[in-house]
Amino acid sequence: MIGHPLTHSFSQRYFTDKFQKAGISDCVYENFAIENISSLSSLLKKYPDLEGFNVTIPHKEVILPFLYSKSDVVQEINACNCVRVVGNNLFGFNTDVVGFEQTLENFLARRPSAALILGTGGSSKAVAFVLKKLRIPFHFVSRKPSPNQFTYEELTEEIMRTHELVINTTPLGMYPVDQFPPIPFEFVGADHFLLDLIYNPAVTLFLQKGTERGAATKNGYEMLVLQAEESWRIWNQPLDSAQEPKGKS
Repeated sequence: MIGHPLTHSFSQRYFTDKFQKAGISDCVYENFAIENISSLSSLLKKYPDLEGFNVTIPHKEVILPFLYSKSDVVQEINACNCVRVVGNNLFGFNTDVVGFEQTLENFLARRPSAALILGTGGSSKAVAFVLKKLRIPFHFVSRKPSPNQFTYEELTEEIMRTHELVINTTPLGMYPVDQFPPIPFEFVGADHFLLDLIYNPAVTLFLQKGTERGAATKNGYEMLVLQAEESWRIWNQPLDSAQEPKGKS
């Protein structure tokens, strides 16, 4: 895993446990906390046996120029979180899309009228891709004003009422910081679905406040497990097979 910081990394523990349970002794999964993507080239030279890695904040977008080839999803959303190394070439994939789609389908009891995506980083692009595929209308929400998206201050009762699915893709609330995206929770109710991509803590303040208002809530743990397994599939399949995401098309 490359990213910065990596104190919150789920993947190293998950894969270490997976290898132990499966009796896989010739694989290790390590974290490489690199602050600047320019350090990637020296990292690859230092570890010539590296066969693949995951990518997290803040490198999901800036890694794109390093890729020899991009999957169709990466080309469309311009965000990569999984890389397969073949010789000197890097092949980029996005397993967040697979993990989020399956998580969302397992979570929603009914089809929401529309969605709000909190944040505009790399993970938000995977979320938007899935919502487009499922034909769920959505708007982005950011702290900064921009065309075709809302700021948090612009979220009115009407906007919240007509956007029943709210997805937090920001790091606000990630352990150990007690924060939450500043949506107007007074307009959240039993018709809402709140999904947080954060998994640690299991109940973020965002989810806690949603539960207090009667909303259905879910954290990002299942999505992380699903995207990790999709990464493992990609690293172990012929490249032609790896290009096809596991699960529903």
